[in-house]
Amino acid sequence: MPRLRSLILLTLLTLSLPTLGLACKSQVQAPPVKLTYWRVFDGPDTMTDIISDYRRVHSNVTIEYRKMQYEDYEQQIINALAEDRGPDIFSIHNTWIGKYQPKIVPLPKTVTLPFQIVQQNLIGQDVITELRTIPTITPATIRKDFVDVVGRDVIRTVPTPDRRTTEQVLGLPLAVDTLVLYYNKDILNATGIATPPATWTDFLKDVTRITRLDDKGNIIVAGAALGMANNIPRFSDILTALMAQNGAVMTNATGYATFTLPPPQSPNKNFHPGVEAARFYTDFASPTKEAYTWNASMPDALEAFTQGRVAFFFGYAYHLPTIRSRAPQLNWGVTSLPQADPERNTVNVANYWVETVSKKTAHPSESWDFIQFAAKAAEAQKYLAKAQKPTALRSLIQQQLQDPLLEPFANQLLTAQSWYRGRDAGLAEEALAQMVTSILNSTDPEVAANLAVQRINQTIR
Repeated sequence: MPRLRSLILLTLLTLSLPTLGLACKSQVQAPPVKLTYWRVFDGPDTMTDIISDYRRVHSNVTIEYRKMQYEDYEQQIINALAEDRGPDIFSIHNTWIGKYQPKIVPLPKTVTLPFQIVQQNLIGQDVITELRTIPTITPATIRKDFVDVVGRDVIRTVPTPDRRTTEQVLGLPLAVDTLVLYYNKDILNATGIATPPATWTDFLKDVTRITRLDDKGNIIVAGAALGMANNIPRFSDILTALMAQNGAVMTNATGYATFTLPPPQSPNKNFHPGVEAARFYTDFASPTKEAYTWNASMPDALEAFTQGRVAFFFGYAYHLPTIRSRAPQLNWGVTSLPQADPERNTVNVANYWVETVSKKTAHPSESWDFIQFAAKAAEAQKYLAKAQKPTALRSLIQQQLQDPLLEPFANQLLTAQSWYRGRDAGLAEEALAQMVTSILNSTDPEVAANLAVQRINQTIR
C-alpha cells in the first residue's frame, strides 16, 4: 500500500507540472542585438520613452541613439555606409528618398523576432521567449493611416525579375511639418492691418502697405522675406506652394518635372502657371516692381524676423524654438499659408523626415520592427509631445487641432504635398535657385524656368 500511494502521488505531481508552469515549453535563446540610430535636430530625450517601451517587449534589443549635426549629416551618413560602420536606422529628408533608395533595405512583408511572454502560474510567473513571424504594415494601411503625402513619398513602385512591378515601403515618418506664415503683430498693428492675409492677393496688398524705404532706396522695414534664394530658408518650398496653387503640375506620372507646362486639363495652352508663379515670387525682390520688399543685402530671413525687421516670414514648426530663444520679447503669431484660390485649389507644402533602415544592417527585422513600433499612434504621441511637431497620422490630427501652438500646422496636413526631385534633391534645389537668380538678372522667366526643368530632369533617373 505505501508503495502504491507513492506511485499515485508521483503521477499526480507529474500531471500538475504544466498547471504550475514548470513544464518545458518551446523556447528560443534571444541573442543580444544592438541597433545604432542616427537622427538630426531631436535630442535623445524625444525618443527615450519609445525606446524604453520597445525594450519591455524586446529586452534583448539595445538602441544607441545619436543626434547628428545637420551641416555634415549627409556626408557622415555616406562615409559611414561606404565604410561599413554606418547606423542600422537613420533619418532622411522626404526629398532625399530617391537618392538613398539604393542604400535602403525596403520594409519586408514579415519580420521574425523573439518575444518575451510573461505567464502567470500558481506560484508566480514564467518568462518565456518565443520566436514569432509577424506581418508588417502594408502600403494600403500606410495610405489609410497616414496623411496622403506620406504614401506618395515612401511607397515606391519598382520592377520585379518577372517584368512586373511591386510596391516597396522605404521608410515611415514620426511627424510631418507644414509651411506656415509667421507674422509680426506689432508691425501689422502699426500699419492698421487687423488680421494676417489668407490669400496671396491680400498678402501682396499688405506687403506694399508695410514696406518702407529711405530716400536712398534702402529697405527700412520689409513687408516679407520673399523673392530671393540665398537668404530665405526653404525658398523652394514657397515656390512649390505658389506653383501648385496656381495650377502647375510639378511632375508627371514618371517623375519628370513638368511645372513649366500648361495643366493637362487647361483649355488655355498658353497659360504656364509655374512660370507665372516664378514671376510673382521674384517680383518681391525686383526694385522696379510694386511688390519690392527684399534684396540681397538683407540678412537671413529668420534672423530678420527675430530682429523685428520683417513683417512676414515663411517657416515650419521646427522654427518655433529658434524664434522663442532668439526673440523672447517679440510679439508674433502664426497663421495658415496664403492660398491663390482657397475655394477651388487648397495646396500646402510638407517638409519632414523619414526613418529608414540601412541595406548593410545585420538586423533588418529588429530595425524595421522598431520603426513600425515608434510610428504607431500610442508611441508617436510621446515623440510629438516632446518635439512639438505636427503628426503624420490621421488619427492624431483632431487632437492637435485643439493645441493653439500646433493648430496652424496640423490644419494643413490633409492638403500638404511634396514632389519627387530625382536622385539628388540638392541639385534640384540648385536649379531652382539658379532660376530665381536668372529672373532677377533680367532673364525671361519662361526661359529661366525651362532651363531649371531641364537641369532637374537630369537627376530623375
